[in-house]
Amino acid sequence: MPASRPQRHRLSAPPASQRVSVPNSLFLITIRTQVLFATKRLILVAQSKTDKTNNHSRGMADLSTCPPLTRASVVEAHKLVRPHIHYTPVLTNKTLTALASTPRSAEDLRGTKWEGRTPAKPVLRLWFKCENLQRIGAFKVRGAFHAVERLKQEPGWLEGGGKEKGVVTHSSGNHAQALALAARESGIPAHIVMPDISPPNKIAATRGYGANVVFSGSTSVEREAVANRVIAETGARLVPPYDHPDIMLGQGTMGLELQEQVRDLMAAGHSAARPTFDSTGLPRSRDGGRGLDAIMTPCGGGGMLSGVALSCEGTGIRVFGAEPEFEGADDCRRGLEAGERVEAVKTLTIADGLRTPVGRHPWGVIYERRLVERVFSVSEDEIRAATRLVLERFKLVVEPSGAVPLAVALFNEDFRAMVESEAGEAGWDLGLVFSGGNVAMEGLLKIFAA
Repeated sequence: MPASRPQRHRLSAPPASQRVSVPNSLFLITIRTQVLFATKRLILVAQSKTDKTNNHSRGMADLSTCPPLTRASVVEAHKLVRPHIHYTPVLTNKTLTALASTPRSAEDLRGTKWEGRTPAKPVLRLWFKCENLQRIGAFKVRGAFHAVERLKQEPGWLEGGGKEKGVVTHSSGNHAQALALAARESGIPAHIVMPDISPPNKIAATRGYGANVVFSGSTSVEREAVANRVIAETGARLVPPYDHPDIMLGQGTMGLELQEQVRDLMAAGHSAARPTFDSTGLPRSRDGGRGLDAIMTPCGGGGMLSGVALSCEGTGIRVFGAEPEFEGADDCRRGLEAGERVEAVKTLTIADGLRTPVGRHPWGVIYERRLVERVFSVSEDEIRAATRLVLERFKLVVEPSGAVPLAVALFNEDFRAMVESEAGEAGWDLGLVFSGGNVAMEGLLKIFAA
């Protein structure tokens, strides 16, 4: 996004009255002073033009040129990214659906914040959007490809040498690989700023997609400082990981696919559990509808959650977020309760893709437009349990961040009680997103050993 333009300072020569009073012996100095002021004025004008160009290269497209944040814009985004992404499958699992629909025992709740409560008895039919099988192993390619394709359409970007200058981002995770791939396929250099403590497998993968990896410190301030240095040296365009409309709209394409796929599966007679049938012989969802009742996605920076919320606008599908609660990682949940965005998060949750606070633009969709109903959080042990269940029952590798929505469906008694209260015996058809599968085997072993 464009940096703010430096303020122009007007310099003027001394008034004529002052010059007349200068002694003749200093007349030459006065002339030189006038020349100096005129020269400085010309320099400032040139710098202003340069700053305008540099600022244009620092950020993505001017927000005023971005499509509106609507479901229709998500549909248009899907047309742009569809040739570049996998149409990832939607899967069901009877074991996990049965677990989600089985009340937990009082023993299960002992020692938790739910101790003493009557276990909820929700009826849930789970549908899993497997973005862990997406290109680069995560949903992030959707936003990255949309950003790059939109950048190529921006008037003057190609003509101004934008393709040669390249793109830059700061990311330690899946966005780094996603942008590297999207840039490579368009023949655009990619400069990726990664913390020097990034997992070796993610560094290797990012380089494997042809990116120039530049290391930084681990804090956001250090990463942004290095990214700004790269921009100054190369003129590359910044493509942020989540806090931009183009990224949000790209991630929202996943929500469109999930809605369509579940409707098609239901129309073909498939159900996530033993279905009841309506008079046409098709599986009956809550209220007799054919499709999802709700979707839940992980929430870190909020690009995916806000994008999916946009894809559901006007459909009647309810949208929820899922976060880890360790060391305050549930910033979106806390922000919704307080009515104010939490701007800083410092956490070492095992769901490392969700360690960032919600961005300003996603927050506008999530909270200010009320397109996300609620956000629920889970503990580290609950995330571990959900990750293990996916591996053992689904035979799929999902990174802990991607298992957080399942953990909410299985273990968060507030969410489960809400479904029981509002859906009753009809239950909900709930779409859950496996957002990624980029986790090293050593990392999984360490997680399970804990």
